[in-house]
Amino acid sequence: MQVFSVEGMTCGHCVRAVTQAVHSQDPAASVNVNLAAKEVGVESRLSDEQVIALITEEGYSAKLA
Repeated sequence: MQVFSVEGMTCGHCVRAVTQAVHSQDPAASVNVNLAAKEVGVESRLSDEQVIALITEEGYSAKLA
């Protein structure tokens, strides 16, 4: 599982938006969001760059943790 640091997540809506963004391209992905730590763990067939791009498209700043 790859962990990403995501700035700008503040609520449950943010968690859903990030999770749905990843699932839109890989429905079988495992996505675990730690809102307090502002981290998202993703186990997916997608590359790190693809995951970062999907999260960024939702309006958040993402990078590998």
